[in-house]
Amino acid sequence: MYVGVPPWDIGRAQPEVVRLADAGELVEPVIDVGCGTGENALELASRGLDVLGIDASPRAIAAAKAKASERGSSVEFLVADALDLASLGRRFTSALDSGVFHVFEDDERPVYVASLATVLAPGGVLQLLCFSDLQRGTFGPRRVTQQEIRDSFADGWDVREIAAVTFVTNLPELQAKAWRATIVRPG
Repeated sequence: MYVGVPPWDIGRAQPEVVRLADAGELVEPVIDVGCGTGENALELASRGLDVLGIDASPRAIAAAKAKASERGSSVEFLVADALDLASLGRRFTSALDSGVFHVFEDDERPVYVASLATVLAPGGVLQLLCFSDLQRGTFGPRRVTQQEIRDSFADGWDVREIAAVTFVTNLPELQAKAWRATIVRPG
């Protein structure tokens, strides 16, 4: 996926992530799950937040580390599996998922949610950005309904808000309809 520039790599943070950061909705330490080439993590770190970006793609992590070096950023990037976050042995106050949840099949979603629970501290907040079922056509990732988000986080989580937003891509013809969900792990 990272040979060339994937559609979701826009050379800057997703505007919705910038909005969340401006509103103080991401509190350190932050884990950026599925960070890709690191733009969201780099944005958060530029604001002084302690951020760990993880991705399963060694090529994406290498690109993220190169960007961090070029920008003089202290962001930590690691190759890691979103379905086994416990292996990190760390806890975070905030988690960011920008474009990961929608890639999982139905049977993987409970594994992912359980994995998030191992690293998100009680009272911690997950900010989730995924493709919405309101997006027309079939190009791009699987579409997700609000109910699928609610069902996935029904046990031991509090889905505080689901809002319609835009997932920006580098393809002019695809500025995708998305959901941004704020989900709290009760403490």
